[in-house]
Amino acid sequence: MQRITSKDNEIVKHIKKLKDKKYRDMSNEYVIEGIKLVQEAVQEKAPIKQIILCDDCEKSAAIPKDLMYEIAKQECIYVSEKVFKYLTEVQTPQGILAIIEKNKKDIEIDYTEDIIVALDDVQDPGNLGTILRTVDSIGLTQILVSKGTADSYNPKVVRSTMGAIFRVKIIECENLKQTLKEIKKHKFKVVVSSLQTENSLYDINYHKKVIVIGNEANGVEQEIQELADEKIKIPMLGKTESLNASVATGIILYEYVRQKLIK
Repeated sequence: MQRITSKDNEIVKHIKKLKDKKYRDMSNEYVIEGIKLVQEAVQEKAPIKQIILCDDCEKSAAIPKDLMYEIAKQECIYVSEKVFKYLTEVQTPQGILAIIEKNKKDIEIDYTEDIIVALDDVQDPGNLGTILRTVDSIGLTQILVSKGTADSYNPKVVRSTMGAIFRVKIIECENLKQTLKEIKKHKFKVVVSSLQTENSLYDINYHKKVIVIGNEANGVEQEIQELADEKIKIPMLGKTESLNASVATGIILYEYVRQKLIK
């Protein structure tokens, strides 16, 4: 059993550097932390590379026995409390984190799904994580993200997905506009949210649609709006003119769920 007590250990340095996006991209890895996320990773057979356990943290005792049994099958490294506190991203750590291999870069789009969600430069990590969780909740298994969208493997994003990150394929698009043009060749229609329309989200049929969610401040970029087959807006009865990106996404996607249940 390997036990690390120094912050200068190469493994510790490697984990610490995974806080940086450039290093995550280079190593093709990211970090998850906490009992629930590690449990989800094990259950979903995520590509776990290493599990790091604090061997003298109080909270470590709370790790369930069945999870410890599964963890024992993985490559495990034990660290002192001092080292774990140096590595942790949370205020009250549970004494467990893991290094996970990221999605492969060459993932292909699955055209058999009813709808595809695409994010156009969504910036807030909390929004992105919540959208991933919502996409997972309605049974979709993929999401497209533009190059300007927040990093899907940012620790805050990973935490807010609550495990959805292991079930939803994240397809990073070098050029979202070109990707959407390619998707249209597969008989999908592009739908964008816009205030310049009289159509509400309840006026369209959610079958073979790409739902594009825009940037929090600027919405969907103009070139993609011009590419769209349909524009929709969320009807509002109050004075508020816009909603948080993740809230808006949830409202739109659950109209898809409603239509599916009726059928």
